[in-house]
Amino acid sequence: MIVVVDNRELVTSGYQSLFAREGVSTATFAADEFRDWVETAPEADLSAVEAFLLGDFDDRSVCPRLIRSRSTAPMIALSESRNLDGTLDLFAAGVDDVVAKPVHVKEILARVGAIRRRENAEATKTVVGEICVYQDGRDAEVAGKAMALPRRERRILEYLVSNRGRRVSKQQLFNAIYGIFDENVEENVIESHISKLRKKLKMRLGYDPVSSKRYLGYGIGVD
Repeated sequence: MIVVVDNRELVTSGYQSLFAREGVSTATFAADEFRDWVETAPEADLSAVEAFLLGDFDDRSVCPRLIRSRSTAPMIALSESRNLDGTLDLFAAGVDDVVAKPVHVKEILARVGAIRRRENAEATKTVVGEICVYQDGRDAEVAGKAMALPRRERRILEYLVSNRGRRVSKQQLFNAIYGIFDENVEENVIESHISKLRKKLKMRLGYDPVSSKRYLGYGIGVD
C-alpha cells in the first residue's frame, strides 16, 4: 500500500487511479488527517505501508520525523518547482527522495524499490571495541549509540578505525583529511581536531580509545 498525502483531492484521487492501474493499492489523506492517522494507526496498518508519497502542503517538513516514529517505510516528497533550497530542506527533514513533477507512477515505484534495496543491503562496517564505523555515510556508533561529529573529526575517526591495530602519523592524517595538495592549511591544525575528537570519545566511553606516542603517531586498537 502506498500512502498519498496532499490537501488537494484532485491530486490524491489522481494518484489513486494511476497506482491502481499498476495493481498497487493506496490510502489517501489530507495533511491534518494524515498526522492524526500516523499517531493513532494500529501497527498492523502501518506495517502494510510500502511507502509514503508526500505532496506539496504546508508544514510538510514535520512529517518525516512523525513517520519515522512509527514506520521505516520509504518517504518520497513530490516537488512542483525545481528549487534547490527546498529540495535540500526536504532531505534535511528526513525524506528518502525528492522527485520533481510530473513523474510517472512506475518511476515512483522503481524509486521505492531502490530505496528498499539499499536499506536491506548489509552495510559495510568496521568495529573496534565499542566503536563501530560505517562506510555508507551513517554516523559512527560509540558505546551502542550514534555519535554525530563534525566532518573532519568524523573523517579522522574513520581513518583511525580503518587503520586499526597500527599507528598513523600526523602527516598521514592530514593528507587523509585535507588532501596532499592543500597548502593553505597548517599541518598542526590536525592536532586540534584530534584533541576535540578524543575528548568526545572519552566522555562517551569513560576512557580515551586513541593512543598517541611521540614520533610514532596515533592509533586505535594498538598496544
